[in-house]
Amino acid sequence: MSVHLHEGDLPAGHDLAKTGAVAVDTETLGLSLTRDALCVVQLSAGDGDAHVVQMDRATYDAPNLKALLTEPGVQKIFHFARFDVAMLKKHLGVDVAPVFCTKIASKLVRTYTDRHGLKDLARELAGIEMNKQQQSSDWGAAELSAEQLDYAASDVLHLHVLRDRLADMLAREGRTALADACFAFLPVRAQLDLAGWDDVDIFAHS
Repeated sequence: MSVHLHEGDLPAGHDLAKTGAVAVDTETLGLSLTRDALCVVQLSAGDGDAHVVQMDRATYDAPNLKALLTEPGVQKIFHFARFDVAMLKKHLGVDVAPVFCTKIASKLVRTYTDRHGLKDLARELAGIEMNKQQQSSDWGAAELSAEQLDYAASDVLHLHVLRDRLADMLAREGRTALADACFAFLPVRAQLDLAGWDDVDIFAHS
């Protein structure tokens, strides 16, 4: 495994689109869409390497990253895409698509459990034990530690495998079309979250 750190943007000529799907995750100062800043975006083409982009929070000017996130021919794989898509919309001004969310897929097919975290999926579907020790560290630091880089990388290195396993389960249970519809709705869900309806179910009766 190699972890490549980039300042501000992906380099021109990167090959992250080579497999037609790129795993994406974000690291932020906290979990509030209105309060907390986007600090890091990490990506992997599923080839065992990870690319960690430490954002320039003064400008968020990252044209190469934005182009990849909006490339219609490249699927973006997330775990809990709702949060990441909203953060990327707020700070980079892009609607990320097309998307596959392993958390949504898990909830649609792993109905035998209520454990849908990335660590749970990695353990059951890929036989991998993930270390989440750096989850609550300071991602706004001027210099990221080796431990932070390894943690950021681990969150995207296994998403292609999880996507494939969950896609097979969705097909088996006849829920692929339903999952695709949920994935397509994510940019709208992100807009609702950013507009203040983050804890309101607008489809509920009351």
